[in-house]
Amino acid sequence: MYFYVDESGQTGLELFDNNQPFLYYGVLSSEFNLDEVSLPHVEKLRNYLGVERLHAAELGNGRLVSIVDDLVALKEKYNLSFDFYRVTKKDHAALCFFDQVFDQGNNPAVPWNAYWTPLRYVLVSKVSFLFDEALLKKSWKARIAINKEFAEKELIEVCQELLNRVHHLPDKRSIEIITDALEWAIENPSKIYYHATSKEDKLQISPNLIGFQSVMLGIATRLENTKSEATKVVVDRQSEFNKAQEWISDLYRNTKNLDEPMEFGPGMPTMDLRHMPSVPIECTPGTDSSGLEIVDIYIWIFKRQMEGKPLATELFPLIHGQANGMFNEVSIQALMERWEKWFQELPIPTSEQIEKGRELLEIDKERRKKHVKSAT
Repeated sequence: MYFYVDESGQTGLELFDNNQPFLYYGVLSSEFNLDEVSLPHVEKLRNYLGVERLHAAELGNGRLVSIVDDLVALKEKYNLSFDFYRVTKKDHAALCFFDQVFDQGNNPAVPWNAYWTPLRYVLVSKVSFLFDEALLKKSWKARIAINKEFAEKELIEVCQELLNRVHHLPDKRSIEIITDALEWAIENPSKIYYHATSKEDKLQISPNLIGFQSVMLGIATRLENTKSEATKVVVDRQSEFNKAQEWISDLYRNTKNLDEPMEFGPGMPTMDLRHMPSVPIECTPGTDSSGLEIVDIYIWIFKRQMEGKPLATELFPLIHGQANGMFNEVSIQALMERWEKWFQELPIPTSEQIEKGRELLEIDKERRKKHVKSAT
């Protein structure tokens, strides 16, 4: 299988550009090497349109409509599949704060079950509710700061302001857990490891890398479903994030020989790396890959459709013909929608299970006592 990966909406580590609230990744896959077999078709379309490269943002609805029949023919001839991924950038800042401050491995005041079970998603929603944009910007500025003293000072101030707001939550248990965690973080900011240690570290916590992780896991899923191997994974070359993308790709490839999917806690999603591509990604200029030219068009069309922007009806066959495509979104809303159904379908616990749960909670309560102000 051949894969072609491009992105749209990149603003780097700037998460609060209202003109670019989302980062998108698109992945076009085929059993054929599109850079070879589609090149004559793409060259024909370039000549017809009088352009050096097929770039959807420049062509717009009107000119894309004039070549849509050719695009549909390419899709059918080479059995193209398109997978689409989206990261809500502001939510990424909130999730980064939560994953650092409420990580029970960093913060012993957090109950074990509040982080290592699906209850974490309930807690994520409640912590994110306490933020406004100004406080979110402050937390993100601290998270990507290399200066340790600055990051810890800003973190303390963010936690203090969240403590001032925590009473807005409706349930006492959430108030208790969040209060305990924030108070411990204020007293122990250096143990939260909130700052970035280098420029490379900053890139690894960017939304680009979070989105690219989804891309790699999606490729692995498609390889598993088709019982095939990756021959080539072509990624659009750009100066800022390719090294970080290569890092995560190499990490997954070097750990793909695990016997079982990685588990993170009872009821939590697993990470299955066994079907990751065995080949390294190839960062290629968009001008040197006809496959990347085609995926650029797909991203533009799907992005406009998702954002409710004007899209010519003649282009809809490219959307409707992708019933087997995957979509994944990293956002607070997507997490809530994904897990709400799971919680609703939980069976009623037996009396034995309730008693066992109480015993486990009591054990964790004893562990937390020396870390929690309210227990002293």
